[in-house]
Amino acid sequence: MSLTRFLVSVVDDDESVRESLPDLLKEFGFAVQAFSSAEEFLAFRLRRSNNCLILDIAMPGMTGPDLQRELRFRRKEIRVVFITAHRDESVRPRMLELGGVECL
Repeated sequence: MSLTRFLVSVVDDDESVRESLPDLLKEFGFAVQAFSSAEEFLAFRLRRSNNCLILDIAMPGMTGPDLQRELRFRRKEIRVVFITAHRDESVRPRMLELGGVECL
């Protein structure tokens, strides 16, 4: 399977992340969509299935972990990589317990 078939969604309230991370992922052949909030991601009707969600932990309104729980509730199986700008060693184990495949 070609990487161009993989759709990665980036959900982050930081505009610089929403602009730079998709550009980097596209360089590796991924299709990318960016969203400024968890609510915006949930409201968007995806035309094809997401293969991966890169999700900021701390966002105003619905947080990254809140979105992960909502996706599980809706029975949407999407691999989640959590990201955060805050260094706290206790966060990674908690995000992995929620079902994240990684926490950076």
